[in-house]
Amino acid sequence: MTDDIRLAILIEDTVSEARFLGEHGLSIWIEYADKRVLFDTGQSDNLIQNAHLLGVNLTKADAIVISHGHYDHTGGLVSVLKLAAQARIYLHPAATESKFSQKPSCVNRIGMSEAAKKAIQGRDIIWTAVPAQLFPGISVTGQVPRLNDYEDVGGAFYVDEDCRKSDQLLDDQTLFIESKKGLIVIFGCAHAGVINTLGYISQLTGEKTIYAVIGGMHLLHAGAPRIEKTIEIFKRYRIQKIFPMHCTGQKAIDAMKDAFGDKCESLGAGGIINF
Repeated sequence: MTDDIRLAILIEDTVSEARFLGEHGLSIWIEYADKRVLFDTGQSDNLIQNAHLLGVNLTKADAIVISHGHYDHTGGLVSVLKLAAQARIYLHPAATESKFSQKPSCVNRIGMSEAAKKAIQGRDIIWTAVPAQLFPGISVTGQVPRLNDYEDVGGAFYVDEDCRKSDQLLDDQTLFIESKKGLIVIFGCAHAGVINTLGYISQLTGEKTIYAVIGGMHLLHAGAPRIEKTIEIFKRYRIQKIFPMHCTGQKAIDAMKDAFGDKCESLGAGGIINF
């Protein structure tokens, strides 16, 4: 366990300064003592430029974690893998399956690109259907049990182009870090549900409190009751730092800021978090 932890936001929907590139997606660089982990890769190779501006050397990545197989979390994977030749990849087997979203006027293909699927072939991959430790102090949940009846995947997602078979996004996984201040939880989109995920991490670690939560929480389309329950659970875990990003949604972010004040902070691409 260390208190030498630094996170750099490489991709997010917003930017911290005009010189950074923003896009709908997420990518976070994690420095934990002497280990380097890239969590998701956004939807394009924009993370390469932002990494350069932040002094992040992607060739030093020891591991790459893919939170789930959507395009806005895997789009930069081809470019990253050309740089991070030695990085081990952590992803759920279902992350490479076809994925679609249904809109009123169209169906969108939203899964990992064929180029990305080809790029990971022959690489050192850990398939995370179950929890896995990357390094001492850094782990991923693998598939998260869905235990409550008020959290859903957050949209009309399907595994077939005819939109007949729902995608339960079983590939959704979350990274968690042990620190001297407590657990640090990093979501990609939390399609499994924020409350389900935090409960599972508490079960895995035996920890009853969580120091920080960071990333996309997919409350964009959530109603007030679900947002209120999420805030209630944050209080129950005595969370001290909240960094809602990406797909959390402004309504949920505003509610968190009302409930937690300066414990809740918005950060865009180019932002730095030091623990």
